[in-house]
Amino acid sequence: MKEIVILGAGYAGLRALHRLQASKGDFHITLVDRNTYHYEATDLHEVAAGTQSKEKITYAISDVVKPTVTTFIQAKVEKVNREEKSVSLDNGQVLNYDYAIVSLGFRSESFGIAGVEDNALEMVDIESAEKVYQHILAQMKDYAKTQNPDDLKIVVCGAGFTGIELLGSLVESRPAFAKIAGVAEQEVEIFCVEAVTRLLPMFNEELADYGISNLKNWGIKFLTGKPIKEIKPSTVIYQDDKETGTTKELSANTIIWTTGVSGSNVMESSGFSQRRGRVVVSDNLTDPDFENVYIVGDVSAFMDKESNRPYPTTAQIALKMGDYAAKHVLAQLDGREIPGFTFKSLGSVASIGNTHAFGLVGKSAIKGYPASFVKKAIMDKSLFATGGVKEVLAKGRFDLYH
Repeated sequence: MKEIVILGAGYAGLRALHRLQASKGDFHITLVDRNTYHYEATDLHEVAAGTQSKEKITYAISDVVKPTVTTFIQAKVEKVNREEKSVSLDNGQVLNYDYAIVSLGFRSESFGIAGVEDNALEMVDIESAEKVYQHILAQMKDYAKTQNPDDLKIVVCGAGFTGIELLGSLVESRPAFAKIAGVAEQEVEIFCVEAVTRLLPMFNEELADYGISNLKNWGIKFLTGKPIKEIKPSTVIYQDDKETGTTKELSANTIIWTTGVSGSNVMESSGFSQRRGRVVVSDNLTDPDFENVYIVGDVSAFMDKESNRPYPTTAQIALKMGDYAAKHVLAQLDGREIPGFTFKSLGSVASIGNTHAFGLVGKSAIKGYPASFVKKAIMDKSLFATGGVKEVLAKGRFDLYH
């Protein structure tokens, strides 16, 4: 009997698990994840802002594991030894495999900027997202006692897809924050500091401007073209003038870091040929040197042959990768060949609160409520792909009509 290990129960890992468990074959699956639950990573910003509870975006991994085929181990992966075909876990176990599907997820990327890790809040998993929310609440309560103006300031570092969605959710929660602090809503100030001036390059300028204009109208204060140079305690130091290099300081007691992510550091410690935790994979999503090791999701860099750049790491491509990796493993087990992996984006929609969104479906631009409807339908489709009908019924977004 062949042994298949799946490392990570994110979008790619669970999609691969579903495909494999639905197929008959002489194999056993071992699934490893550091948590007992799966979480919808695309919804972490809602937990951070308090617009959704952590329970709403999580479900037990045991709900989707078939014990007759799969063994689930809660542990942290420490190293993948490709030569020996083994995986070392932090609980001391060593797993041997015939095929490995590596889908270990992402971590926050500081880009070497001083003070980020010590003085900014990251938002990379359930625990860190919940920590952001609890931190904001603590500042609002502190203001009610001390009237420290920095308690009312929230700074989001980075105006990428995640940062923009977080800003929208923070706007939605601002009335509740203001009530706790005992101030008028507009006194809770939300800033966004970003190095570039052209925001959301994945969308055309009209769509990007629509999203940013709404956020500005709702009171978000954007500092664009202002590269962050350092994060000090309760202070963001940014370059104010490119020509002179002059810097300015923005004080705030809540600083949230969303400027970018890297793949898991296990990729580096295991000796993979990687850059920022991502491995450029073959057409079959395998390690170029080991055809029995599949690398998918946030640790995978699959090249777009037209642009000669890796596709962005999204839930959409992660699900496709997980599905393909499972199909290719099954083909290898049967001695068959299948075509290489291909990807065509179905579009992308960014939410800026519960009732507003914007983006592309195919090549069609959508805005406002229709986009919000589509965004929730996308969330439910993703939930179905990893959790099936049971999880959609329990955790799905059915507030489509608000």
